[in-house]
Amino acid sequence: MPLHLVKLCVGVSEVSHLRQWVKDARKGLDSLDHTTRMFPTRGAEILDGGSLYWVIRGMILCRQPIADLVAVKGEDGIGRCRIDFKPKIVPVRPTPRRAFQGWRYLSADDAPPDLKTGGSGEDMSESMRRDLAELGLL
Repeated sequence: MPLHLVKLCVGVSEVSHLRQWVKDARKGLDSLDHTTRMFPTRGAEILDGGSLYWVIRGMILCRQPIADLVAVKGEDGIGRCRIDFKPKIVPVRPTPRRAFQGWRYLSADDAPPDLKTGGSGEDMSESMRRDLAELGLL
Protein backbone atom coordinates (compact mmCIF):
# COMPACT_ATOMS: atom_id res chain seq x y z
CA MET A 1 0.00 0.00 0.00
CA PRO A 2 1.34 3.42 -0.88
CA LEU A 3 1.97 6.10 1.68
CA HIS A 4 0.55 9.56 1.01
CA LEU A 5 1.22 13.12 2.12
CA VAL A 6 -1.32 15.71 3.21
CA LYS A 7 -0.62 19.44 2.98
CA LEU A 8 -2.44 22.76 3.15
CA CYS A 9 -3.03 24.28 -0.27
CA VAL A 10 -2.15 27.85 0.66
CA GLY A 11 -3.52 30.58 -1.59
CA VAL A 12 -6.11 28.30 -3.21
CA SER A 13 -9.78 28.59 -2.23
CA GLU A 14 -11.29 26.05 -4.64
CA VAL A 15 -10.23 22.93 -6.50
CA SER A 16 -10.85 24.85 -9.75
CA HIS A 17 -7.91 27.15 -8.86
CA LEU A 18 -5.67 24.11 -8.47
CA ARG A 19 -6.92 22.72 -11.80
CA GLN A 20 -6.04 26.04 -13.47
CA TRP A 21 -2.53 25.87 -12.00
CA VAL A 22 -2.11 22.41 -13.55
CA LYS A 23 -3.34 23.72 -16.93
CA ASP A 24 -0.89 26.62 -16.72
CA ALA A 25 1.95 24.23 -15.85
CA ARG A 26 1.13 22.01 -18.82
CA LYS A 27 1.30 25.10 -21.07
CA GLY A 28 4.74 25.93 -19.66
CA LEU A 29 3.48 28.97 -17.73
CA ASP A 30 4.31 27.41 -14.37
CA SER A 31 5.99 24.29 -13.01
CA LEU A 32 4.14 21.16 -11.91
CA ASP A 33 5.82 20.85 -8.53
CA HIS A 34 5.86 22.16 -5.00
CA THR A 35 8.95 22.73 -2.87
CA THR A 36 8.80 22.12 0.86
CA ARG A 37 11.38 22.36 3.62
CA MET A 38 11.50 18.78 4.89
CA PHE A 39 12.34 15.72 2.79
CA PRO A 40 10.19 12.66 3.63
CA THR A 41 12.29 9.87 5.14
CA ARG A 42 9.74 7.37 3.83
CA GLY A 43 10.11 8.55 0.24
CA ALA A 44 10.24 5.06 -1.29
CA GLU A 45 6.79 4.28 0.13
CA ILE A 46 5.41 7.54 -1.24
CA LEU A 47 6.86 6.93 -4.71
CA ASP A 48 5.11 3.54 -4.76
CA GLY A 49 1.81 5.11 -5.92
CA GLY A 50 1.40 7.87 -3.32
CA SER A 51 -0.44 11.16 -3.72
CA LEU A 52 -0.45 14.53 -2.05
CA TYR A 53 -3.87 15.17 -0.52
CA TRP A 54 -4.63 18.89 -0.59
CA VAL A 55 -6.42 20.63 2.30
CA ILE A 56 -8.41 23.55 0.91
CA ARG A 57 -10.21 25.84 3.36
CA GLY A 58 -10.21 23.25 6.15
CA MET A 59 -11.13 20.16 4.11
CA ILE A 60 -9.22 17.55 2.16
CA LEU A 61 -10.92 17.95 -1.22
CA CYS A 62 -8.59 16.38 -3.78
CA ARG A 63 -5.37 14.54 -4.34
CA GLN A 64 -2.58 14.86 -6.84
CA PRO A 65 -0.44 11.79 -7.70
CA ILE A 66 3.24 12.24 -6.86
CA ALA A 67 5.68 11.55 -9.70
CA ASP A 68 8.97 12.15 -7.86
CA LEU A 69 10.66 13.56 -4.77
CA VAL A 70 13.81 15.51 -5.58
CA ALA A 71 16.39 16.89 -3.14
CA VAL A 72 17.15 20.52 -4.04
CA LYS A 73 18.98 23.42 -2.39
CA GLY A 74 17.32 26.77 -1.96
CA GLU A 75 19.03 30.07 -2.75
CA ASP A 76 19.84 30.22 0.96
CA GLY A 77 21.81 26.95 0.69
CA ILE A 78 19.30 25.00 2.78
CA GLY A 79 18.22 21.56 1.52
CA ARG A 80 14.59 21.19 0.50
CA CYS A 81 12.31 18.66 -1.18
CA ARG A 82 10.73 19.34 -4.55
CA ILE A 83 7.57 17.28 -4.98
CA ASP A 84 6.93 16.66 -8.68
CA PHE A 85 3.32 15.89 -9.60
CA LYS A 86 1.51 14.06 -12.33
CA PRO A 87 -0.92 16.42 -14.14
CA LYS A 88 -4.07 14.98 -12.62
CA ILE A 89 -6.36 16.31 -9.88
CA VAL A 90 -8.57 13.61 -8.35
CA PRO A 91 -11.55 14.76 -6.25
CA VAL A 92 -11.96 12.87 -2.97
CA ARG A 93 -14.69 12.65 -0.37
CA PRO A 94 -14.48 15.98 1.53
CA THR A 95 -12.84 15.33 4.88
CA PRO A 96 -12.34 17.99 7.58
CA ARG A 97 -8.72 18.69 8.53
CA ARG A 98 -7.41 21.30 10.96
CA ALA A 99 -4.61 23.64 9.98
CA PHE A 100 -1.02 22.46 10.53
CA GLN A 101 2.49 23.41 9.48
CA GLY A 102 4.31 21.63 6.66
CA TRP A 103 3.08 18.22 5.51
CA ARG A 104 2.03 15.03 7.28
CA TYR A 105 2.12 11.38 6.29
CA LEU A 106 -1.28 9.89 5.46
CA SER A 107 -1.70 6.12 5.40
CA ALA A 108 -3.74 4.53 2.63
CA ASP A 109 -6.21 3.31 5.27
CA ASP A 110 -6.81 6.87 6.52
CA ALA A 111 -6.95 8.54 3.10
CA PRO A 112 -10.40 9.71 1.96
CA PRO A 113 -11.76 7.70 -0.97
CA ASP A 114 -11.86 9.09 -4.49
CA LEU A 115 -15.21 10.37 -5.72
CA LYS A 116 -16.57 8.20 -8.49
CA THR A 117 -18.18 9.69 -11.58
CA GLY A 118 -21.97 9.62 -11.45
CA GLY A 119 -23.87 9.56 -8.20
CA SER A 120 -21.06 9.96 -5.67
CA GLY A 121 -20.77 13.71 -5.70
CA GLU A 122 -18.21 14.46 -8.40
CA ASP A 123 -20.90 16.14 -10.52
CA MET A 124 -21.97 18.36 -7.57
CA SER A 125 -20.56 21.80 -7.05
CA GLU A 126 -17.65 22.03 -4.65
CA SER A 127 -19.72 24.22 -2.34
CA MET A 128 -22.49 21.61 -2.14
CA ARG A 129 -20.00 18.78 -1.49
CA ARG A 130 -18.43 20.84 1.29
CA ASP A 131 -21.82 21.60 2.89
CA LEU A 132 -22.95 17.97 2.73
CA ALA A 133 -19.65 16.79 4.21
CA GLU A 134 -19.97 19.25 7.11
CA LEU A 135 -23.44 17.80 7.79
CA GLY A 136 -22.05 14.27 7.67
CA LEU A 137 -24.14 13.39 4.60
CA LEU A 138 -21.32 12.74 2.15
